[in-house]
Amino acid sequence: MTAKLNCIIIDDEPVARKGLQEYIEALEFLSLRGTGENTFKAAELLRIHSVDLMFLDIQMPHQSGLAFLKELSNPPITILTTAYSEHAVEGFSLDVIDYLVKPIPFERFKKACQKAYDFQQLRMKASSQPDSVESYFFVKCDGKFEKIFFHEVRYVEALQNYAVIYTAGRKFITYITLSGVEAKLPEKKFLKVHKSFIVGLEHVRAIEGNELIIESSRIPISRSLRDEVLHRIMGSHLFKR
Repeated sequence: MTAKLNCIIIDDEPVARKGLQEYIEALEFLSLRGTGENTFKAAELLRIHSVDLMFLDIQMPHQSGLAFLKELSNPPITILTTAYSEHAVEGFSLDVIDYLVKPIPFERFKKACQKAYDFQQLRMKASSQPDSVESYFFVKCDGKFEKIFFHEVRYVEALQNYAVIYTAGRKFITYITLSGVEAKLPEKKFLKVHKSFIVGLEHVRAIEGNELIIESSRIPISRSLRDEVLHRIMGSHLFKR
């Protein structure tokens, strides 16, 4: 291992902060940049330091860790630390990398940190290879990060606050809005055809009425988008008499 993860600890309990600090000092790939007892201190630390990893308690005075995390537009990799396990589902819906229940065994702490380190290395590798970024992406699904190539995506369907990404023979359910997916997909290869659907243009096999046919699926076309959809899919490729 080479580059270290810059960390901060946010917890209102001094004993908990001290314990996490000792754990961090025992791992050579972590570097502590500061500690705080509430989210006000957390915001200050994030402002003055380049933070890769945040250890964040949930139950704190004034503002909970989860409420603070929801406010951040670009949060660091986050590991939640709490005495209460009932918040696990909500925590993972915010894309935290792991969830540790106090008292935290060192081996469990180390495993969570290794996961964070591996994820950071993956992101750094992707950012240094722009050509490869254009060909695939990762989504968090069922507790792991799944690699999906753009050309594999048949269509994407909105499901409340989730998106379902359909590829050949598989589907991936991930916590992200349809607009969030649309912003990441190459505009030349994908098109939003309905408020709940984005399609991979190369996979449209036929157009029938107000539906697109992709393999065995039928995707509705919004009335307001119909002209644009037909133009993008057929364009000058339509043979006329």
